[in-house]
Amino acid sequence: MLALTLDLYRTHRSEYSQPKTPRLVRVRPAHYLTITGRCEPGGDAFTAALAALYGVAYTIRMAQQHLGRDYKICKLEGICWGDDEGGSGVPPTEWSWKLLIRVPDFIGAEHVNEAKAALREKGRDPEVREVELEDLAEGTCVQMLHVGPYSHEAETLASMRQFAREQGFAFHGRRHEIYVSDSSRVAEEKLKTILRVPVRRTLPSPGSGE
Repeated sequence: MLALTLDLYRTHRSEYSQPKTPRLVRVRPAHYLTITGRCEPGGDAFTAALAALYGVAYTIRMAQQHLGRDYKICKLEGICWGDDEGGSGVPPTEWSWKLLIRVPDFIGAEHVNEAKAALREKGRDPEVREVELEDLAEGTCVQMLHVGPYSHEAETLASMRQFAREQGFAFHGRRHEIYVSDSSRVAEEKLKTILRVPVRRTLPSPGSGE
C-alpha cells in the first residue's frame, strides 16, 4: 500500500484562504526553511538565494521519500520589510526580505544540515550555507488576495489596514506574502499573491464587557 503524500496546504486550508476582501485568520505556528537577504528582489543575489532555498528543500524531501515520508513542496512565501508597505520610496536595493518554504513539523535541524552538506559536496553555490530552519508564530492576522503586480500591493494593504482598524485591531508585524502564482509563467496583471499581516487588538472585542 502506497503512503499518502502530505499536503500542508490541505492540512492547513483555512490559513491559505484567498479572500477577495480582507478577513481575520488565525495562523498556527509553522515550520519553515528560510533564507534572508537585503537587495532588490529579482536581482542576481536574490536569485541565488532562491535557488539555494529550493535546493535544500528538494534535497530534504528526497531524503525523506527514501524513509517513506513523502510531502509536497509548498509554494514560495516571503516576509518583507524596509519598503514601508511599498509606498515609501525606499530604493529596492535597500529592501530586506526573508524567503520561506513551509515544511512538515518532523523536519529538524539535522535534516537541514545534512542537505546543506550534501549540496556543498556537489559544489553548489555557497548560499546554501545561509538556509535555516525557523518557526513562525503569527497568530491573528488580516489576510487578503492581491491580484496584479507586486508593485501595486499598497492599495490592497491599505484596504487591509482599514479593515483591521474597523475590527478593533492594528497591524503588528511584517508583511507576509504567499506567492500563489509563478511570476515566470503568469502575466503581471494576473499574478495572485496572498497578503497577510499580523495584528493586535486595540479595542475591546464586542461583548467583552470592557
